[in-house]
Amino acid sequence: MELPRPPMSAPKAQPARTAADALTPLVGSTFTSSVLTFYLNGKQVSLENPNPHLTLLEYIRSQHGLRGTKLGCGEGGCGACTVVVQTRVAATRPSGTKVKHLAVNACLFPLVGVDGKHVITIEGLGNVSRPHPLQERIAKLHGSQCGFCTPGIVMAMYAILRNAYDAEKDVFRLLERDIQLEGHLDGNLCRCTGYKPILQAARTFVTEDLGGKLESTPESSDQNGLEKAALDAESLKAGSASCGRGSTGVSCGRPGGCCRDASPNSDSSGAPLSSSPDSASTNATSVSGNEVAEDPSVSGASYAKPAKSRESKPSEEGVEIEVKTETHLEAPPSSSKAGVAQQQFSTYDASTELIYPPALYKFKRTPICYGNERKLWFRPTTLQQLLEIKDKWPSAKLVAGATEVQVEIRFKNSDFAVSVYVSDIEELQKNDFLTDLESGGEIRIGANTPLTTAEDLCKETYRKFGTQVSVLDALRKQLRYFGGRQIRNVASLAGNLATASPISDANPVLLASGAYVVARNLQPEEIRIPLSDLFMAYRTTSLPPDAVITQVAIPIPAKNDKHIIKAYKQAKRKDDDIAIVNAAYKLRLSADGAVEDIILAYGGIAPTTVSMKKAKAVLQKKKWFDSETLSSGLDALAEDCNLSFSVPGGMAHYRRALVLSMFFRFWHESVAELQLGDVDLNIIEEIHRELSTGTRDDYNPNEQRVVGKQVPAVSALKQCTGEAEYVDDMPRQDRELFGGLVLSSKAHAKIVDVDWEPALNMPGVVGYIDKNSIPKEANVWGSVKKDEPFFADGEVTSHGQIIGMVYAETALQAQAAAKVVKVTYEVLPAILTIDEAIEANSFFAHGKMLKKGIAIHGNMEDAFARCDRVFEGVSRVGGQEHFYLETNASLVIPHSEDGAMDVWSSTQNTMETQEFVSQVTGVPSNRINARVKRMGGAFGGKESRSVPFACLLAVAAKKEGRPMRLMLNRDEDMMTSGQRHPIQTKWKIGTTNDGKLLALEADMYDNAGFSQDMSGAVLDRACTHLDNCYEIPDVFIRAHCCKTNTHSNTAFRGFGGPQAMFVTECFMSVIAEGLGVDIDELRQKNLYKVGDRTPFLQQIDVDWHIPTMMEQLRKSSDYDARKAAVAKFNDSNKWKKRGICLIPTKFGLSFATALHLNQATAYVKIYHDGSVLLHHGGTEMGQGLYTKMCQVAAQELGVPVDAVFTQDSQTYQSANASPTAASSGSDLNGMAVKDACNQINERLKPYREKYGADAPMRTLVHSAYLDRVNLAANGFWKMPRIGYQWGSYDEKTVRPMYYYFTQGVAVSEAELDLLTGDHTVLRTDILMDVGQSINPAIDYGQIEGAFVQGQGLFTMEESLWLNTGELATRGPGNYKIPGFNDIPQQFNVSMLRADSDGKPLTWNHLRSIQSSKGVGEPPLFLGATVFFALREAVKAARTMNGVQENESGFIMDSPATVERLRLAVGDDLVKKTEVLRKEGEKSFFVSVA
Repeated sequence: MELPRPPMSAPKAQPARTAADALTPLVGSTFTSSVLTFYLNGKQVSLENPNPHLTLLEYIRSQHGLRGTKLGCGEGGCGACTVVVQTRVAATRPSGTKVKHLAVNACLFPLVGVDGKHVITIEGLGNVSRPHPLQERIAKLHGSQCGFCTPGIVMAMYAILRNAYDAEKDVFRLLERDIQLEGHLDGNLCRCTGYKPILQAARTFVTEDLGGKLESTPESSDQNGLEKAALDAESLKAGSASCGRGSTGVSCGRPGGCCRDASPNSDSSGAPLSSSPDSASTNATSVSGNEVAEDPSVSGASYAKPAKSRESKPSEEGVEIEVKTETHLEAPPSSSKAGVAQQQFSTYDASTELIYPPALYKFKRTPICYGNERKLWFRPTTLQQLLEIKDKWPSAKLVAGATEVQVEIRFKNSDFAVSVYVSDIEELQKNDFLTDLESGGEIRIGANTPLTTAEDLCKETYRKFGTQVSVLDALRKQLRYFGGRQIRNVASLAGNLATASPISDANPVLLASGAYVVARNLQPEEIRIPLSDLFMAYRTTSLPPDAVITQVAIPIPAKNDKHIIKAYKQAKRKDDDIAIVNAAYKLRLSADGAVEDIILAYGGIAPTTVSMKKAKAVLQKKKWFDSETLSSGLDALAEDCNLSFSVPGGMAHYRRALVLSMFFRFWHESVAELQLGDVDLNIIEEIHRELSTGTRDDYNPNEQRVVGKQVPAVSALKQCTGEAEYVDDMPRQDRELFGGLVLSSKAHAKIVDVDWEPALNMPGVVGYIDKNSIPKEANVWGSVKKDEPFFADGEVTSHGQIIGMVYAETALQAQAAAKVVKVTYEVLPAILTIDEAIEANSFFAHGKMLKKGIAIHGNMEDAFARCDRVFEGVSRVGGQEHFYLETNASLVIPHSEDGAMDVWSSTQNTMETQEFVSQVTGVPSNRINARVKRMGGAFGGKESRSVPFACLLAVAAKKEGRPMRLMLNRDEDMMTSGQRHPIQTKWKIGTTNDGKLLALEADMYDNAGFSQDMSGAVLDRACTHLDNCYEIPDVFIRAHCCKTNTHSNTAFRGFGGPQAMFVTECFMSVIAEGLGVDIDELRQKNLYKVGDRTPFLQQIDVDWHIPTMMEQLRKSSDYDARKAAVAKFNDSNKWKKRGICLIPTKFGLSFATALHLNQATAYVKIYHDGSVLLHHGGTEMGQGLYTKMCQVAAQELGVPVDAVFTQDSQTYQSANASPTAASSGSDLNGMAVKDACNQINERLKPYREKYGADAPMRTLVHSAYLDRVNLAANGFWKMPRIGYQWGSYDEKTVRPMYYYFTQGVAVSEAELDLLTGDHTVLRTDILMDVGQSINPAIDYGQIEGAFVQGQGLFTMEESLWLNTGELATRGPGNYKIPGFNDIPQQFNVSMLRADSDGKPLTWNHLRSIQSSKGVGEPPLFLGATVFFALREAVKAARTMNGVQENESGFIMDSPATVERLRLAVGDDLVKKTEVLRKEGEKSFFVSVA
């Protein structure tokens, strides 16, 4: 499309045939500026005709020093890119103005939208030297693990803080509960922490830092927090340095006061402020400035002057070596009291906040046009200007928050050549709210009013007028859960309406209320279109092409009108999720209670929002409070909603059930609210959650000088300030190029042809690589079996398989070019599921099995013949996406000599990266330095799947002799990197009549995908965990590795263990119900005892604490009383059910039979000044390994933690490093570090004897250096004892597979809404045996984070494919991980300290580093306690509903999604809405387990 040039002289008028013809006159007459003027972190920026394809995020990250704002998903679903936009809104009085702080998704926000505004990024808040108190508090309270999400979370909190301030009263209108319950953080995701420490930091900031300035009010601050400032025009002269405070004397609105005010009172800085009763205490005190007291044994190292300045030794009397400098931990822990960590925080000084730039108060918005030959942006400032654009070019795309548009651009390859930013047009935000509604009327909401503002307006108006405006309460309810807060801050009702989404949350309410849209074009009359006439077809409206929606008019009935409007929504996740089905109902009754009018509007069941015609006709004139009315309404709705089994979007049965369930709830709610009669109020109440609270047992009796202390992660504060550097944050290299992947669009096909020419003709493209770029023998890789090509060669076997890579001058150019490469395919049949693989006999060679008891030499049929009862079944566990916040990224820097390269990669596995880069480049490994400083999460997903991206860049870098960079988009990462293995297990279990387990036979199948990767090893571990914690005398387990045409599945936290233990607890539940015994008694009866042997014949030794832990947690959680209370609750509640369960876990620590990986090296160097440089093979991904290793080295060497520095992990320093995986990072590397330190300590022993045990390191090494003592040491450790070999069945000679078992027990209680499948976790208690913790705070973070990740695995995280083999769930829009409001409402965690008699336990027998245990993976399975609690609730419902179980009993597969839970209830509504599969019909989605 030909576009006009911005701005230029208009040509003579002529008939408009192209965009250039039509719009050039407007550009010349009205849109004469192409300059964006705004402020960025307080500094003015002017951009002349910027790149029109840039989002705000892309611009920010292109600026020097502004890399803290991250790209996490590109669709506004994770919050990693959150920034704050300061902007003026309309004044409430003539002399005033308001400044609002909007948290927005920079990945979506159009760059044109910042004109005349102030953008604040994480760098604008503070830095490591002077952090903002929010940043400091999150760091010190351990709220940042991998840190990639942290800047976005900090910015979301910052917006809350700034908006809460009332400048006139000098108070903050903010309640502790607002942080969580008002949805301020629901647009942010964290995959590491489990959210608990982040919420604690946020809430204690409110109660402790703001405690002295909180307004005492029962109302939340959701709309009252706009800053107020009145400015004298005289103070705004050009060049004035004034903050804008003039003769009016009114503050400029900066929290804490105007810069000309006196300093705020800081009397509270010396004493602790108590938190509210429902928040955890931080044991905190506040201190002025940065004068935070620190523990000198942990932080505060000093270093000697250069050696040449003192060449003599200190005297034996201990003369001090002169100090040249000192260091301190960035977030130093304070001293402990009686083994409990104490915290100190800098005082919040609100007067230091960034003010709204004074120059912007006088800023006059002018029409803007900028762009290039491919894309053009317009920014009109008046409605008239907008209408002129639409008149000239009706297809121009109108953009407000770009929450839909940018997703279409990024993921649907949409190309909007002419885009118009409309959010700066004040006329489109005009709201008309009547003050007198006695006789009814209408309310008009500006079409472009942000949804946050609309939500507040609805809330305030409902507060004033009550049920008369119930439509506004219904609309508010839907808006509250529409997207995240960042989305609601910029999205609008007009956007909802114009996109005509069939699952819009607002549209059903507007349709039910009889609303209409007011639209304008250049004609004088306004256009009115009723909602009932607006939606024509999927994503199509009746709005004239040249018209613009200006307002949405909502009718309000008279005060005495007997009516009600209610709305409902069901999604996969409560917060920040698109609807599966939503509904709104409007009911008007006559005086005698008959239906005068009813509208039943639904979204999610048709291509458009629809009104149910048959149901309306059936219900009209009927007496509402009559069971016959309810019954006939349900029947009619079932006819109205007649979905086919293969309906687009899937879930046909569930969606039909929801249609009826929502009406069922509405009928009861309307009867109750209109006081028509008595109904079961339990039906009305939706699942409600309270604030998340909880405890940690912070007492540590094993605390040492350094080890055992709760030291914040060494880079935590950097992560909170945005200064922590990840791979894609590294500075741009000279002549750097960017890669764009060409991926297969077919699951299985022959490649007929690949045409690269279209890509090579694109701007900025330099070249490409494919299978022809490396020798054929080098085009293969794999972690275990080398069976996967780097580039597809002749055939693709998975959707998303790499065909090649284009590289260009910019990332945007490379991505655009990759999309135009033309690949011709000949499609072949694809295998997707385990069942299909079994039927097709499609397996990778594996053949592993475990035998115990009679299975070793006899027949399992003989074992089952001795059993009283035998149970059989099939259990399935779906896969799980890693969803680390940082996608795979790599940077390869070739050197001019010897073919050497620095390969920076977001990888857990530097050795494998080095080896395969060496292979594809033909360069020895000693010239390839694979490096990683930190990862933004990994969870096993970067153990192997990161390798090919580094290799591709290395091939291109060698070819061009230029640096190459690549960071995957979220959808690319999810398509290519694999996930947790879906597993299906066919099991047969025999027992005695009283529940003693006797025999187990099982076949385990995992879905490997198109290559083996580590699928065999995952299956091996799964087999070894199928016993969980239970003794079974006779066992035969067989393993089968299925070859399919999905992406290649890989390692994920737990590595098959969680899936296997899930199966165990499935058959334990079936046994308990089949025998009629209590499940807890069954578990207790079959627990291992010391001396028993596992199915792989490893003996349970003295380190067996599960029975003790179950006893302790049973008491501390009040389990028995709560279990009785759950039973009582279920007896008295028909539509809500609860469940509670107590489950143990044991997890084997080591790389199992990959014996060669159970080794590590470390390199410790002490420099003359006393500073320590530490290198080891472990990588940092948020699990705190760098911090723990620094603590180990500091403990061993007798120095503070800050004296030890780890730069990064690299193959030049640590050769042949094992991957950081299997929860063994601390064990392996810690012992290697200790070995290196021991060597140095032995050399320094004479000097400690001479100068004293407490002599500073700088004194010791100065003398040692002068004596020519080696101050560097290589440490090494290999794990002893282990060495299991498959097929070993002799108990006398078999060697252990695992070094030890990390053990845990958890109790979870959940409540289930039987009408929807929605649930909440009421409480979770966890007790973990982690040995003697090196750092309890880090270990608690691992426990909580793993639990929540496991909760997601077993409940809401569902991976789905299309029948074509394309992964359907590949972003936060349709793949849901737990959010802030999904964690247990009460979340208590403690560590095992003593036996049942209260005697302190010791773990010295472990021979592990500091007697600690690996903790990263073991707690994850405990998330299944939520699943089994929900299963108990469902079972109670099925019993109530008289569901007859089949021979296998009740088996519920994982995950327990809202769909699976609702349909398992088995009530009449489920039966009424069943959808039968017709011959040949396939479900829209495919689950591959």
